[in-house]
Amino acid sequence: MMWNVTTLSRSAAASAAVLIGLAANPAQAQSPAPDDGWQFELTPYIFGSSLSGTTGIGRVAADVDLSFGDIVENLDSGFMAMFEARKGPWGLLFDGVYFKLKDQKTGSWQGPGGIGTADGSLEATMTEQIYQFAVSYRTLDSASKLDLIGAARYTQLDTELDLAVTAPPVLPGGTRSLSASESWWDPVIGIRVTVPFAEQWSFVGYADVGGFGAGSDVTYQAIAGVNWQFSKTFAAKAGYRYFYQDYENDGFVWDMAAHGAYLGLGIGF
Repeated sequence: MMWNVTTLSRSAAASAAVLIGLAANPAQAQSPAPDDGWQFELTPYIFGSSLSGTTGIGRVAADVDLSFGDIVENLDSGFMAMFEARKGPWGLLFDGVYFKLKDQKTGSWQGPGGIGTADGSLEATMTEQIYQFAVSYRTLDSASKLDLIGAARYTQLDTELDLAVTAPPVLPGGTRSLSASESWWDPVIGIRVTVPFAEQWSFVGYADVGGFGAGSDVTYQAIAGVNWQFSKTFAAKAGYRYFYQDYENDGFVWDMAAHGAYLGLGIGF
């Protein structure tokens, strides 16, 4: 899961995870602003991620290894968008990701006594919401830009594991279905750079780390991308993002990485 952090263009377009981040962070190149008023940018985007890792409820753990094609095939609903407001060296950022995967077959799984794929296939329905609220401060504001970022990242996960094949043994408590819901906050610190390399083109790099045991044991993400400021108002954004979360509480496990390409459109105003 995926966090896109954008940098507003000072001419009215803005620069852009993630991740996970959650999770994304397409940023854009900037040009000199005519004044010190507020500038805004809205960036809807697509994060074409794969998921790999482990999720577990109680004594049942399942390995997840999903390609982007698997996710699209089992996607029930989803949206992703980033908003940034900037005035002078300060910026306020919000990034939101929501998606629901339904009836996705997991890889290998383990339950009480070590039972697994020999006794039945396990299907997972997962709903993940990640919302990041951040403040940025620009320490370098020349042709290249450098922002320091402090953020709070909220994650909510609703997971249901269903034993699709009913051959015994069944899951704990004699059931063939387990479900759990968890939510938590992670403090996050990060850095973002925007470097122009051609007219209307810029490189964007972003990295953050957080959790520190306050929510996740650890969460981090890294983004590398390019932005094309093809008009005063619009900027196309594309790149690659890696977003990781390691969370465990009372038998609930979410040790997962989301990684893949992103594509977004920055709309400045």
